[in-house]
Amino acid sequence: MKTIRDFAAAKIEHRPLVMVTAYDAWSAHLLAGTSVDCLLVGDSAMMVMHGESNTLGATPELMALHTRAVARAAPEQFIVADMPFLAARRGSAPALDCAAQLLRAGAHAVKIEGVRGHAGVIRHLVESGVPVMAHLGLQPQSVHALGGYTVQARNAAAAAQLLEDAAAVEAAGAFAVVLECIPKKLAGQVTSALRIPTIGIGAGAACDGQVLVLHDLLGFNPDFSPKFVRRFANGAALVRGGVERYARAVRNRKFPAAQESFS
Repeated sequence: MKTIRDFAAAKIEHRPLVMVTAYDAWSAHLLAGTSVDCLLVGDSAMMVMHGESNTLGATPELMALHTRAVARAAPEQFIVADMPFLAARRGSAPALDCAAQLLRAGAHAVKIEGVRGHAGVIRHLVESGVPVMAHLGLQPQSVHALGGYTVQARNAAAAAQLLEDAAAVEAAGAFAVVLECIPKKLAGQVTSALRIPTIGIGAGAACDGQVLVLHDLLGFNPDFSPKFVRRFANGAALVRGGVERYARAVRNRKFPAAQESFS
């Protein structure tokens, strides 16, 4: 199993890290047999699995439920679980309770969006034995404050602030940082400035690793095609084709056959 030491080693060895989301047992079981470095139980489950328009409805209990399912099916994978909306903003004690709930469910680390206003919480978690992955750039939990899902840090002042925030999460003890939807040049600058690895999503190829939502990279939702996603399979066609073949077999009384029936 990977550990946070492997993340540090990957940065030193210039070996790109591969992270993929997982929200349930069946997908985690499939991913357990791959070479990915890390599974992310993201609060994006609210959108992907529950059909919500944003991630704000996630709770510690719901994130623990998804984390437990993933951990059962992929016991040898390194698992990071998202701290849900406002979980890091209520102070160190409530944040520690949430992190403990996620680690008891099977996560090996938690991910926290942002740093301004809760750098001390990140530091407290790390000092309490909870590995923390940071998340900067587009922060989906702040979608209303940001005015939508838009590319961040495009002007000089915002870029300088992001570089400052990146230094702050490293100083607070984060072992890695996700950079979401920022200009690729800035992502490269952050990656060069930090000792900890950067993991990009919509942040270009200069990051130390990449993360994508499993359902996006497998093409399960043909109607969702953001610029930063590449479809590595046509999952929607595969699923629909299989279901239609099953439906035809049933209607033509070809299923179940003798070998699929009990005598």
